[in-house]
Amino acid sequence: MFNNLTEKLDKALHVLKGHGSITEVNVAETLKEVRRALLDADVNFKTAKEFTNTVKEKALGQNVLTTLQPGQLMVKLVKDELADLMGGETAGINLSGAPTVILMSGLQGSGKTTFSGKLANYLKTKKTKKPLLVACDIYRPAAINQLHVVGDQIGVEVYSEPDNKNPVDIAQKAIAYAKQNGFNVVIVDTAGRLAIDEAMMTEIANVHKAINPQETLFVVDAMTGQDAVNTAKAFNDRLNFDGVVLTKLDGDTRGGAAISIKSVVDKPIKFIGTGEKMDAIDVFHPARMADRILGMGDVVSLVERAQEQFDEEEARKIQKKIAKNQFGFDDFLSQIQQVKKMGSMKDLVGMIPGAGKALKDVDIDDDAFKGIEAIIHSMTPTERTQPSVINGSRKKRIAKGSGTSVQQVNQLLKQFNQMSKMMKMMQGGGGKKMMQMMGNMR
Repeated sequence: MFNNLTEKLDKALHVLKGHGSITEVNVAETLKEVRRALLDADVNFKTAKEFTNTVKEKALGQNVLTTLQPGQLMVKLVKDELADLMGGETAGINLSGAPTVILMSGLQGSGKTTFSGKLANYLKTKKTKKPLLVACDIYRPAAINQLHVVGDQIGVEVYSEPDNKNPVDIAQKAIAYAKQNGFNVVIVDTAGRLAIDEAMMTEIANVHKAINPQETLFVVDAMTGQDAVNTAKAFNDRLNFDGVVLTKLDGDTRGGAAISIKSVVDKPIKFIGTGEKMDAIDVFHPARMADRILGMGDVVSLVERAQEQFDEEEARKIQKKIAKNQFGFDDFLSQIQQVKKMGSMKDLVGMIPGAGKALKDVDIDDDAFKGIEAIIHSMTPTERTQPSVINGSRKKRIAKGSGTSVQQVNQLLKQFNQMSKMMKMMQGGGGKKMMQMMGNMR
């Protein structure tokens, strides 16, 4: 996400990152380039201009030009201001109420129904809630079916009345049903509507008034850029929503919506959708997003994702196997599965400082492990537990069975042996040996 913006901001700040002399003139030139980069990313003109003016005032006010590392301080000012522009603090979701009622609003095609499912899944798995999804799109029978498919996928019940054409009535009955059946969150998925469609806007305003939700979320496709911000303003004027959800941030988005929306509607971005899978949902952290936009990565989110997938019992078993020299390909496979659960490979790489820039032209496929998995699945149980038995004829059979080459099988075996040795050294505290070995692997 934000690849173009990251690249342009990096170029703009390049002069200041160097150790040459920094003057008021080249600070002004740099900020002019920063403003241009923001406008290219479809950031609102007024927002971009105010942003660079604020950074310049702060830079001159803090005597950035006379500090020992003016470039670094300047980059920090840009980063902090960018985080403030996107909301500053992380905004949580209001889960008060018995049950908590969450109303979803947005345009057609913004990803509202899919996100309703993602939110239900998030609240069920991360917040131990019992959510109920409610189908209030009375215009598209396919939307009701879609919500039922999503509900089945995540194991969440869906309340619908296909023959009822009154969304207010459906929503009210769903809340009563939730109270009777022990649901503590009700997520009401409504029909997509255009802000200029007065009848439709009145309809959602009536639903809002009737159910008085604890949270009203406006779901917007991040790829629509400045249009998304204008639409958010029109919806906010009618609904006074509580927060924004940006979907499709994994696409070729320019980032303008993420940066501008808070300053225009003064409502926080609460969640972002980062892929098609039901767990591809993240709480929005402005400071972390500012780091990512400036190519600094997001190690905190990366660690959090790893911890969510970390299985302590499994880790203990693997530790014992390493100590006894019994770490095999089945164990390696289980480690791969844990990494895959963390999200898309492209997204994970973007969280590593510097990696996004280094690999910007590399197409990182989510099936990056496919070949490795195929090779391991083509091995016999004995070969998986005792890789040392794999000789030339076995390699040919494994390559044929996995649709790969003997060279690829050899490469995997070599990498596996190196990794096993490293793990063994880490167990035994052989730090020096490990450093030597890493040097040899380069």
